[in-house]
Amino acid sequence: QVQLVESGGGLVQPGGSLGLSCAASGSIFDITYMGWYRQAPGKQRELVADILSGGSRNYADFVKGRCTISRDMVKNTVFLQMSSLKPEDTAVYYCNVVRLGVTYWGKGTLVTVSS
Repeated sequence: QVQLVESGGGLVQPGGSLGLSCAASGSIFDITYMGWYRQAPGKQRELVADILSGGSRNYADFVKGRCTISRDMVKNTVFLQMSSLKPEDTAVYYCNVVRLGVTYWGKGTLVTVSS
């Protein structure tokens, strides 16, 4: 089992920046995938960015140039740094990891972009 705890959500003004973190604990060996997803009210959950065990990164088109995903292998933590935030970025952001073919989700952290 893998437990995930997200942190860093909150209220930010349009154009502002925000950093999210997700700490993994439990059976953390053999995690091959870590990612961030988001779900806005009334919409489906969608990928924001992900990072594979080899280090390759992938970003959704709507965050390219505004977002950086990174990880700390020692602390088993994945980070998402977002800038130039827009009201449409308002959503619950979820951490996701895959270990030995099993997908785990965090409970999510709310990001609200509003003036």
